Amino acid sequence: MKPTRILLAISLGLVACDPARARAPGAASGAASPVVARTPTPAHAGKSPWGPDDQIGTLNLMTDATRLAALRRVRSGKVYDLSVEYFVGMPSWYALGDPRYQYHLTHTPRGTTVDDPMHVGRALNDKVSYTGDSVTMYTHMGTHIDALNHFGLHGEIWNGFSADEHLGDRGWTRGGAEALPPIVARGVLIDVAAAKGVDELPPSYRITPDDLAQALATQGTALEPGDVVLVRTGRMRHFEGDNQRYMDAPPGLGLAAARWLIDEQRAMTLGADNLSLETFPVETDDNWVPVHTYLLAERGVPFLEVVNLEALSRDRVYEFAFIGSSLKLRGASGAPMRPIALPL
Repeated sequence: MKPTRILLAISLGLVACDPARARAPGAASGAASPVVARTPTPAHAGKSPWGPDDQIGTLNLMTDATRLAALRRVRSGKVYDLSVEYFVGMPSWYALGDPRYQYHLTHTPRGTTVDDPMHVGRALNDKVSYTGDSVTMYTHMGTHIDALNHFGLHGEIWNGFSADEHLGDRGWTRGGAEALPPIVARGVLIDVAAAKGVDELPPSYRITPDDLAQALATQGTALEPGDVVLVRTGRMRHFEGDNQRYMDAPPGLGLAAARWLIDEQRAMTLGADNLSLETFPVETDDNWVPVHTYLLAERGVPFLEVVNLEALSRDRVYEFAFIGSSLKLRGASGAPMRPIALPL
């Protein structure tokens, strides 16, 4: 491992770390969340109840009727922007070898006057101020959605599509970001940090079903089948200005919490304000991303990460119409998204 990769592995709990960092807010120093072994992961990815060609999983729960039902309940013209800005130096998965966000000017007003790329002469170039630019980035940075090809099990992604048959040199031919439809649904914020009376959850805090249920009760909010459920840990307060505090040992969902939201509460999709949705270190010794593979490979749940929930939390907006559409990056395992929330 390169030094930078070792540093991130330590921070995420992929190698030895201090288990005391995983204790709950206000817990005694010895009350660490246990890391336990689980039964082996399934032999194959999940098969879709929506048919052998399905590439969007639980987003099939959306219909014209469900979208219209959410929009009809909007009671305010106020718009909450749930996305973060992209900027050079932003937090991302660069310690795992993924590219950082880079911004390059390709044309500037003075440079265009000198280069005259359109061959129109100095007078016109001086009159027309031309600026152009380009960006390079990892698809899983900033506010984004994970497509169903992002993580699989034993060579297969959701619905049994295999890397041998469906992964080419230009990306996956199944389950890519281009397949994801715009999401319009009822959204619910579960503000776990606020319910516990803290600005943010401690490092590596593993959110449980009880945490979610207690936060919903505190808020006076009830989940409905087909919801977009967004979980606030409070980590977003470090997104600009302190990369390591944002990225290191993130609090997030445990496997039981993810199962509770999808299997019992029948949420359509999930999101959180951290970099990884789930917490690290994980609770399994046979899977280094158990929540990711459960949601994507086993249940067909595309989900959001790095969602800015601070304004919703500040204004105590817990129910809203969620509207979000990601870039149609063909074959990609994820794509940037700019979701908005309209209070109900």
